[in-house]
Amino acid sequence: MTTTKQILENTIQRCREKNIIIPTYAQMRNPESIPDDIREKLYSIGLWDLNPINLFRITWKNEPVKTGGRFGEVNHVVLPESLTGVKAKIVVLIGKYFPTGAHKVGATFGPLVEKLITGRFDPTTQKALWPSTGNYCRGGAYDGYLLGCPSIAVLPEEMSQERFDWLHKVGAEVIKTPGGESNVKEIYDKVKQLKAERGDEIVVLNQFEEIGNSLWHYAVTGPAIQEVFQTKFDDKHNLRALFLTQGSAGTLGSGDYLKTEYPTIKIGAGEALQCPTLLYNGYGYHRIEGIGDKHVPWIHNLKNTDMVAAIDDNLVMNFLRLFNEAEGQQVLVNNGVDFKIIDKLENFGISSIANIVGAIKMAKYYEMNENDVIFTVATDSMEMYQSRLVEARENIGAYTAINASIDYNGRLLEIGTDNLLETSYYDRKRMHNLKYFTWVEQQGKTVEELNAQWYDENYWASQYAKVDKWDEQIKEFNKKTGLI
Repeated sequence: MTTTKQILENTIQRCREKNIIIPTYAQMRNPESIPDDIREKLYSIGLWDLNPINLFRITWKNEPVKTGGRFGEVNHVVLPESLTGVKAKIVVLIGKYFPTGAHKVGATFGPLVEKLITGRFDPTTQKALWPSTGNYCRGGAYDGYLLGCPSIAVLPEEMSQERFDWLHKVGAEVIKTPGGESNVKEIYDKVKQLKAERGDEIVVLNQFEEIGNSLWHYAVTGPAIQEVFQTKFDDKHNLRALFLTQGSAGTLGSGDYLKTEYPTIKIGAGEALQCPTLLYNGYGYHRIEGIGDKHVPWIHNLKNTDMVAAIDDNLVMNFLRLFNEAEGQQVLVNNGVDFKIIDKLENFGISSIANIVGAIKMAKYYEMNENDVIFTVATDSMEMYQSRLVEARENIGAYTAINASIDYNGRLLEIGTDNLLETSYYDRKRMHNLKYFTWVEQQGKTVEELNAQWYDENYWASQYAKVDKWDEQIKEFNKKTGLI
């Protein structure tokens, strides 16, 4: 049997051969601390290039260019009242300028690197299996390639064609499961089958249960939000809220960080109205790619969830056209939306638009004013969804000025506070208890740990405290490769 020591030796040798240096969480949070020689090498490398040096571009602070970018401020945009219909400042962090065009390269970094540096993944004999409804397996396949680890992507067959094209490009083994965004259980079933068939050949890195997913957002995304608030807003402004669609609950880890810094902040979690699991214990099928459903992720800290909102996927798909079709953009201009904002709209993919809708609902519910600031995240951009625009034109028809006017005046400006719940203690406990059916009954978790997540006040803090230990282990691992 291969020992942990032998696996570590294999991994160290693989990194030497491929010239792989692993960044720390501190460096991803503050890339100005990256050694000068590494930053110099990045200046000649494209943002999406399959080069191990791009591990150091897993940060919110990449210069928004395709090649040779430096590091700067956190990429973000502040949406105006002319677009949102609310006085509160809605700030969107932009994920387009991560490698692969989505922040999931961070969410996948944590689970894989933690196993590499502790000798629990052998890149010379094993494959990383990434169960996903979209960007997670893309991020995993990319990180895996850069770290010398072969990957398997398991995702629903109805996801956008751009996702499949890209996965094949990086050489991942791609396995399609029945259905679409809402069919998470089918993914789990396939993973269980593959594990039974291939055994130790594969290591499952499930975004819904890997603490490295939410820990990356706790350590990197949360501080990025804090930095934008502190540097872009004066003392008159209040950091009132964060809204994020649930998805794997990884990005909601940033909310756990913000709660430690701003205890009164409200954290909102969103889901599709067509499949409202948290809100109504529901079921169904929806089209908001990237937000998952029909279960509650193991890594979702429900005790910090102040609000749940269901987003109508018809609204999201209408706004996708409003923001990206020429007729829609003209209506926005006619109603006072600045051209500089229009140019930014391509940075919002489908789940990003859902996040913006949720932020508007939250701002209206809490009657936020011009001094209030609410944050959300654009996980990815329209680069992954051009085929959805083509499908809409083919299935629904051309997008006209009348369509755009209805979407802007009758839908965007009229977003309401329907299908929304400000959660009580027992609302949160009910939603937390939904984890039992997926994780204890189906996935082998224990009731004891499920209860610890709710009753042990130190549970989540102890999970997030691992980041400092992991940084020290990364530094020690890099020393052993001899590349520093």
